[in-house]
Amino acid sequence: MRTLVAQKWDMKDYLEKRREELSKRDGGFTLMEMLIVVAIIAVLIAIAIPVFTSQLEKSREATDKANLRSAYAEQMAALVSWDGKSELAPVKVKAQQAQANWQSDGDAASIKIADGITDAKGNASGVDVTAKVSPDGEWQVKADTTNMKITIE
Repeated sequence: MRTLVAQKWDMKDYLEKRREELSKRDGGFTLMEMLIVVAIIAVLIAIAIPVFTSQLEKSREATDKANLRSAYAEQMAALVSWDGKSELAPVKVKAQQAQANWQSDGDAASIKIADGITDAKGNASGVDVTAKVSPDGEWQVKADTTNMKITIE
């Protein structure tokens, strides 16, 4: 039988050898650490994709609204400077967002292009300009010279 002192020395030798073995091991990651990192990245991606998609849809909406406003302004300028004889060519605007019910504001029936004009007292003196959502992905902005107004179809 060994004595208690001899057992303590054996344990001390064992711990020293074990420390040396662990210190010689490469500094790589364990499988568990790698799985945890992959799981965290997967959760972050699952959160980020819907946010990215909604922002992408909003940017397409903004592009369509800006293109429609630009075409509307172009036709309005042509109508104001119209000479009374020539024909004003319509402007075609191709939609960037061609999905049904794509508007984030929930109003899928029309797109607001411009607010009506109000005077200094707050009385409305103009009309709101809206464009119907286009099922074929294209709008046509026309200057109506007989009624002196712009139409969006």
